[in-house]
Amino acid sequence: MGEVMETLSEHRISAAAPVVFLIVVAFQFVSRWLEQLKKRGPKTAEETRLRREIKELLKEASSLSQPSTFAQAAKLRRMATAKEKELANYQELHGKEIKGSYDLYLKVLFISKVLTYLVLVCWFWRVPVASISQQLVQPFGKVISWRAGGVLNGNVMVGIIPWLILSTRVSKFVCRLFKF
Repeated sequence: MGEVMETLSEHRISAAAPVVFLIVVAFQFVSRWLEQLKKRGPKTAEETRLRREIKELLKEASSLSQPSTFAQAAKLRRMATAKEKELANYQELHGKEIKGSYDLYLKVLFISKVLTYLVLVCWFWRVPVASISQQLVQPFGKVISWRAGGVLNGNVMVGIIPWLILSTRVSKFVCRLFKF
């Protein structure tokens, strides 16, 4: 009976570390994705139409390079400038609304991340998340095993708080590596 409980406990420990890591990575990717959407902002049909009109007007104005068509080219450039101002006003007006909604999504994501981390900390408090050979983490064994039981059979038991910190740092590195 004791062996069965020990095997179940070891299986839970071995599955806990990757699951916690995947949760942290998922939060990191969603957070980065929302931040990038907030920076870029969605392109609406109106913005696309205005950009296309500006491009066409400037292209047409540049094709009119003869001295006799100078007035017409100048008029087209002024029209393009007016469209650029209209586009800037449109982006300013709708950008505030969109950024506000992304801020709300980011706040909800942050709150859910904090709650998830709190649940994980409560669930794995004083329970090791993983075990790593003591030789691999020689100078940092005490820090990594904080609140997880120290050393057992030559393995350092990794606590949930150090694992969350480590997983967060690695997931940020992975997001930067994939330029996400």
